[in-house]
Amino acid sequence: MSSAESGRSGAGLDLSDVEHRVGQRVGGGAQWDACAPTDIRRWVMALDYPNPIHWDEEFARSSKFGGLVAPQSIAASLDCGHGVQPACVGRIPGSHLIFGGEEWWFYGYRVRPGDRLTQERRFHDYKVTETKFAGPTLFQRGDTLHRNQDGTPVAKERSTSIRYLAAEAERRKMYASKLPPKPRWTAETLVEIERIRRDWIESNRQGVSPLYGEVKVGEKLPRRVIGPHSIASFTTEYRAFRENIWGEMHWTAPQGVKDPWINQDAGWVKGFEIRDDLAKIDPRYRDGLYTGPSRGHIDEEKADEIGMSRAYGYGATMGAWVTDYLAYWAGHDGFVRHVKSSFRGPAWERDVTYFQGEVTAKEPETAWGLPLVAVKVTLANQDGTVLVDAAAEVELPLG
Repeated sequence: MSSAESGRSGAGLDLSDVEHRVGQRVGGGAQWDACAPTDIRRWVMALDYPNPIHWDEEFARSSKFGGLVAPQSIAASLDCGHGVQPACVGRIPGSHLIFGGEEWWFYGYRVRPGDRLTQERRFHDYKVTETKFAGPTLFQRGDTLHRNQDGTPVAKERSTSIRYLAAEAERRKMYASKLPPKPRWTAETLVEIERIRRDWIESNRQGVSPLYGEVKVGEKLPRRVIGPHSIASFTTEYRAFRENIWGEMHWTAPQGVKDPWINQDAGWVKGFEIRDDLAKIDPRYRDGLYTGPSRGHIDEEKADEIGMSRAYGYGATMGAWVTDYLAYWAGHDGFVRHVKSSFRGPAWERDVTYFQGEVTAKEPETAWGLPLVAVKVTLANQDGTVLVDAAAEVELPLG
């Protein structure tokens, strides 16, 4: 259902190019090349996910998989627009976008080197809500179905974007007034962070899956930590999304759709626009960090122009973190079937992100036709501020 109701704040969103596109299939970017082992290794390196079946050739060959397999989260890297393309539909002059959440369904297929994913996209719905951040704010949802080269469904994503007028967010400076100073970490604290990280890696490096019958409601998953986040780590994450490689992608459109939203101007403010015309000669104009919508992630002055006030991480990365965290616990014989993540705030530069999961239910009968374990996952920073709330269903071996 769509809604254009909002409170009055002196700032109005022009939705004239949005409403008529609801429910319509849309176009977007497609990648030329199949997934390569280097793409998998680069992805898990960027996400600080050292599961050896994804990067260690000798370990992977000795496992049940017989070679490298990609993490379930790889679909985000093998897509374009970080998965938000069908949730960024319609031109809204003077707007910017941040990620609001993701929902993923996984169909049991494990991506391997040589696989090539294609995407089918649809703009699902939208609503407008009054926010302290930017006044009238558009929440858009879009669906992407990922298939492999044989047409086999791999995963479906429902992405939520948050679109707003950048000038209004800059004027309100909500984050500037709320953010504490960048934390300074003592040597002792950094040692403790590394200890938690190492304990999590060793908690299931061999990929042993817990048995469905032995898992208890209330059981805690091993604690995980990522950080401190930095300009270097944010850049590493961005570079692992394959679309950002020069010449890797091209634009596609669904057949039979009049005016399918493909790569039209979304209304980005000056300095954040995508310049495909110039990128034909100089591919840096299609890069994203140098000139496009993502430059505020690593440039504090640019972040301030869009109301973010500080360098910050990526929503698609946080969603992938959740899936990887669950998959590591589930082991080689487990599988994440469904995960829904709501993004409450970004991972700011110099912050640390802590993960905590808990089994909340055991479901002997599900729509998937097999028993699943329900897990709640929370990501929070060093002050306890929640970044992500997630609920998931995980398949485990029955034993």
